[in-house]
Amino acid sequence: MNFLAHIYLSGDNDLIKIGNFMADGIRGKHFESYPIDVQKGIILHRAIDTFTDAHPIFRKSTKKLHENYHHYAGVIVDVFYDHFLAKNWNTYSDEKLEEFVDRFYQSLHNNPDILSDRTKGMMPYMIEYNWLVSYQTVEGINRILTQMDHRTKNESKMRFATTELSEFYSEFETEFSEFFKELILFSNEKIMTL
Repeated sequence: MNFLAHIYLSGDNDLIKIGNFMADGIRGKHFESYPIDVQKGIILHRAIDTFTDAHPIFRKSTKKLHENYHHYAGVIVDVFYDHFLAKNWNTYSDEKLEEFVDRFYQSLHNNPDILSDRTKGMMPYMIEYNWLVSYQTVEGINRILTQMDHRTKNESKMRFATTELSEFYSEFETEFSEFFKELILFSNEKIMTL
């Protein structure tokens, strides 16, 4: 899952959300210096990634992309799934997406001392271009994938993946909906044990 799903799956605790959001940039046990709720977010993030990568529905989605994108297929599906979460946000939350995102951005501003350097560097661009809300549209997804592609020196070819998104749109959306129901249950149970 990508940023929006990780934040959504963190429950109502801002520090768990922040930990879950910035976990990708924190290796090994380096998270143990963070406040306990941030640590919980990082642990939750890792559990979500493990659950997702092994799940047969997620793997079914990635198979549509393997031929053209190889080991980047999973990264692309993570972004596609965030698109379907953003697009269908009202199914999963009573709060408007824009309000949810604004509250998250504010929590980042309110907690500068616990943010990783990577997160601090990314924040201005994320907020200026409102990445999390932009996931609602295919155009927004294309911008995100293009930015990610640049980081791989265009080797991943992710910028072209909206072609497959359009071609298999209803299949990806159905797969996301089925998978996300299970992921919500898994994440809620995991939070209870942290």
